[in-house]
Amino acid sequence: MCAMNSAPSADVPRRAPEPRSAYRAFREITTRWMDNDVYGHVNNVVYYSFFDTAVNGLLVDAGALDIHAGPVIGLVVETQCNYFAPIAFPQRVTAGVRVARLGRSSVRYEIGLFADDEPACAAAGHFVHVYVERASRRPAGLPVQLAAVLRSWTPGDRPDDTDREGKR
Repeated sequence: MCAMNSAPSADVPRRAPEPRSAYRAFREITTRWMDNDVYGHVNNVVYYSFFDTAVNGLLVDAGALDIHAGPVIGLVVETQCNYFAPIAFPQRVTAGVRVARLGRSSVRYEIGLFADDEPACAAAGHFVHVYVERASRRPAGLPVQLAAVLRSWTPGDRPDDTDREGKR
């Protein structure tokens, strides 16, 4: 049984929105009419879909992940999101991604969601993938190409092909 505490700790400072320059890889995402809830903004559950779409889309585009037949798949074992400003259809969203921790078989992605051309993220969060063998679902070491792409998303020197606004 999991114990849940819905009240934030007084000892933990609230996370602040970060700029685009805090992230290493970027993917544009289109909002859809159905993403809005009755309050006129994107529903909180959709933000997690944006996170998943950004990370997996970037990995597939880089040739580092074969979602249909690759030997490993990533299983999400942890997620979290902070919300700073609303996003609503028809706004354009750019997801910034970085790798905060890279293990033998796991990775912690941190994602910032930017509405239109805003300089600070409207939401920021993370999720952890544990990579497992597709057939057995047992933890597996990261394939060489996947590990190389993930290392390029860790904080440090910026790759030459991405500017500070996340444009290629």
